[in-house]
Amino acid sequence: MLADGMQWRSRSLPSEAQLKGHAPLETDSEQPDCPNQMSYTKTANHETSPLAMKDVHLTLPSQSGPVKILKGVNFDVRQNESVAIIGPSGSGKSSMIAVAAGLEHATSGSVSLMGQEISGLSEDELARLRRGRVSLVFQSFHLLDTMTALDNVRAPMEIGGEPNADARAREALKDVGLGHRFDHFPKQLSGGERQRVAVARALAPEPVLVFADEPTGNLDEASGAAVADLLFSITKEKSASLVLVTHDQVLAQRADRIAKMSAGLIQC
Repeated sequence: MLADGMQWRSRSLPSEAQLKGHAPLETDSEQPDCPNQMSYTKTANHETSPLAMKDVHLTLPSQSGPVKILKGVNFDVRQNESVAIIGPSGSGKSSMIAVAAGLEHATSGSVSLMGQEISGLSEDELARLRRGRVSLVFQSFHLLDTMTALDNVRAPMEIGGEPNADARAREALKDVGLGHRFDHFPKQLSGGERQRVAVARALAPEPVLVFADEPTGNLDEASGAAVADLLFSITKEKSASLVLVTHDQVLAQRADRIAKMSAGLIQC
C-alpha cells in the first residue's frame, strides 16, 4: 500500500497474457495517424489539464526479457471531461492508468498530473500531489474488513488531514445511497454496496480527477449500472474529470470521449 492508501500490483511483472504471447511483447509500433487525438495532445495546456501524457513508454522486466507495455502514449484529459478507455485485454489500459496516476514510473516520456511533471517525484511527493485531488476506483473494492463503511470512507481523509472528514464521509455515503449503512462492515454488504463505499471513498475529498479501472467488472448488471450512474453523475456534479477503463461498450458511450487502446498505443 502506498503512502496515501492506494494499492497497485507488482511493478516488475507484465500481464499473464503478455508472457504467454497473447498480447504484444517486443514488437515495435509507431503512433498511429490519429489527427483528432494528436492535435488535441499538441494544443492542450499541460499546466491546466488535470492529466497530460506525451510519448509515454513503459517497459517492464520479465524472465523472457524486457516487455514493452506502453509504446508512445499521447493522452490528455480536460477539466470536467469524462473519457472512456476501451481495448482488448493486455493492450495496456490498466498500465496506462497506473502510470498516469503515478503508481507506476514511466520508462520514458512526460506525464503531467495536476500541472506538475511527475517523473522525478518520490513516492511521498506523489502521495502529497494526489491527496485530495486524485482518486482511484478499482475493480476490487480494497476496503478494510475490520472497518465500517463510514470508517473506510473517513479514514483516508483523516490521515490526509482533510477538514470535516466525518461530515464529508457521511455525506458521501448518503450520496451513493448508503446513509443507512454507516456502521456495517464490508462482509455485511453486497458486492454492489461495497463498490458504492469505494466510490464514496474516492469522491468524498471532492477530487479534481478520478481514475476508475473496470469499476463494474465484478458486479452484476443491475449493480454495475447503479455504480456507473453514480460515477458519471457525481463527477459531473462536482466538476471532476473522469478516466474510465471498461470493456463495456454501452458504458463507454456515456463518456464525453472514447479512447481506443491497442498494442500499447492510443488508437483512433
